[in-house]
Amino acid sequence: MNKFRRMLIVGLAVLMVLAIGFSVTGCKKKEAAAPAVEKVKVVLYVNGTLGDKSFFDSAARGIDQAVKELGIIGKVVEGGYDSSRWEPDILQLSEGDWDIVIAGTWQLVEYLEKIAPNHPEKKFFTYDTAVNYANGDLGNVYSIVYSQNEASFLTGALAAMITTSNLPQANPDKVIGFLGGMDIPVINDFKVGFEEGAAYIDPDVKVLVTYAGAFSDPAKGKELTLAMFDQGADITFNVAGEKGLGGIDAAKEKGKYTLGVDSDQYLLFADTDPAKAANIVTSMMKNVDFSIFRAIKMHIDGTLKYGEAEVLNIEKGGVGLADNENYRKIVAADMRAKIDEITKKITSGEIKVGTAIGQ
Repeated sequence: MNKFRRMLIVGLAVLMVLAIGFSVTGCKKKEAAAPAVEKVKVVLYVNGTLGDKSFFDSAARGIDQAVKELGIIGKVVEGGYDSSRWEPDILQLSEGDWDIVIAGTWQLVEYLEKIAPNHPEKKFFTYDTAVNYANGDLGNVYSIVYSQNEASFLTGALAAMITTSNLPQANPDKVIGFLGGMDIPVINDFKVGFEEGAAYIDPDVKVLVTYAGAFSDPAKGKELTLAMFDQGADITFNVAGEKGLGGIDAAKEKGKYTLGVDSDQYLLFADTDPAKAANIVTSMMKNVDFSIFRAIKMHIDGTLKYGEAEVLNIEKGGVGLADNENYRKIVAADMRAKIDEITKKITSGEIKVGTAIGQ
């Protein structure tokens, strides 16, 4: 009987120890469990279509990078070129389950100025332009502006060096070309920098300028670029979105040099069409992808300043030239050194580049 009682007491003690252990373990698990962090939801609205291998594709890459590296929920919505869709589309997105609505280019500014004040609980980015902060309560809008004139100065200087060189695809004429999508301030800011950069190297270099009137229709861009080649240009700078792709086609057909824009267009064609890529000396990078990723990260970190515009120049990484294998293959070391020298003079303020913004 005593033996049975002792066994019973020991068994009860063991059960009590186990119960206490389970209780403590359960408490520890509850204490260790962190509250779920809600992911930031970001939508990018493009007033065009993806596939331009330039401006809008760059913006989309910024969203993709933020999804992969910052863990956001991201989506890209293509608005197409029918402007009647743009305002209702942005309004619908603003009323949806998005924390940040991104809508860039000057064509969407007026819609943001109307919609953003009615949705103070949301945040808005615009890029390649700025809202007019005097036009209402726009304290929830962050604007990104790029110093495309600075990097275009570099492309102009490079084009002038190439047209006066002994490179195999250069001719004796001191003629270079500029294809602009539309005759608007942001495109003319590229043109001003391009012309000033060329004149910095050689004031006698002639710059042919033509505008496509739109950013779609690559066939028209090819036609206009071929015309510049026929007038003696041996290198052109295509600042025309999808139309600029036609300019690259023209360079391939004529065996001439060309300069890409917004994205590293050499890398975009290097695998699919090496013959086309070979003519793209470099690209003037408007780093839309970097700027959008940067802004989203700053929003998450709580450091983004809403209610104002920020200018991203060469020094801040907003613009620059693509330094790839083709650039180093075509452009001689002394010419690349000259570009590096000019870059330093721009960032130091020794060279002050003109602008078409505000004119």
